[in-house]
Amino acid sequence: MLDKIYTGYPRFKLKDELGIPKEKIITFPWIQAPYMKRGVLGLDKFEWLNKEWSHLGAQTFDKYVANKIHNKGVLIALSSNGLNAGKKMQALGGKYICDRGSSHIIYQNEILNEEYKRWGFQWEGIDKRIIDKEQQEYEQADYITIPSDFVMNSFIEKGVKKSKLVKIPYGARLDRFKKIGEPEKNKFRVLWVGGVSLRKGFMYALNAFEAFKHRNKEFVVIGAMTSEIKSILGTRQVKNVIFKGNVPNAQLLEYYSYSDVFLLTSLEEGLAMVQGEAMACGCPIIATPNTGSQDLISNGKEGFIVPIRDERAILDCFQKLMDNPGLRAEMSEIAINKVQFLGGWDTYGTNFKALIDKFA
Repeated sequence: MLDKIYTGYPRFKLKDELGIPKEKIITFPWIQAPYMKRGVLGLDKFEWLNKEWSHLGAQTFDKYVANKIHNKGVLIALSSNGLNAGKKMQALGGKYICDRGSSHIIYQNEILNEEYKRWGFQWEGIDKRIIDKEQQEYEQADYITIPSDFVMNSFIEKGVKKSKLVKIPYGARLDRFKKIGEPEKNKFRVLWVGGVSLRKGFMYALNAFEAFKHRNKEFVVIGAMTSEIKSILGTRQVKNVIFKGNVPNAQLLEYYSYSDVFLLTSLEEGLAMVQGEAMACGCPIIATPNTGSQDLISNGKEGFIVPIRDERAILDCFQKLMDNPGLRAEMSEIAINKVQFLGGWDTYGTNFKALIDKFA
């Protein structure tokens, strides 16, 4: 259905995007690509530069795409990237869909500010220019696509009309993720896949794991660690935790399959796709509602849904799984059936097509 795909990523980064005709992909990497490499260049430590660079990238890319639009159609743009292009499309008689993958930007900014303070850090905050632009996009767009009830509720809480919101949950790569084995007996392995950060609520997960009484427990942590978490961990001894850093996506199914439970305790995001990956591999989930988990699992069936910042609730879930070995096997089977029923990315595409067909 797509006429063109505009991206700020350099073309070599798109080599794994199978199934998309290369002639449809138009890259504008001149700002985004250097921004992605700023750490290698030693420039990521300058917060002011990061903000200016990020803002310049979004604005320049948006205006570039706007200049390329000449015919009526439907523009789908990631939030903070589509205001100018969206207006241009609407001026030609077309429609503009703003796609937002996380909670409402004001909600996001507020809860992260609150969380950083809880741990004694200063939250720099989202660039006010980005916040202003996104709010204009929410107002300008014909529809806002969001991935979960959690995100929808954050928008409604901030005054956006429900009639403008269209929930289209993300899918999982069912062709890539499948169960290939069982966890080791006499060991309790907890798995974390995602950013190791305050936003993801990592410290609540770690504290619950450390309080869990098991003679052979293991916490495998996959993902990049932020400076705040490094600072906190530098003041304490951590045992039975294996920090793997980044792991190739193709290797994740082994970790999912051989872990007793997958843990994700985020304070905010949209719909963490790693949850669907874990389910496809038969790994039960412990997650907060703020991960979008309620759109994937029912509490007590494919896993557990726990309140944010609730270490006790996480610990209780660990205990239930340990005390009842059959529960894990039961949840594993239900999780596989559920994620297959949800349909993966094909269902996402079908639902998005239904929205676009309204404009036909």
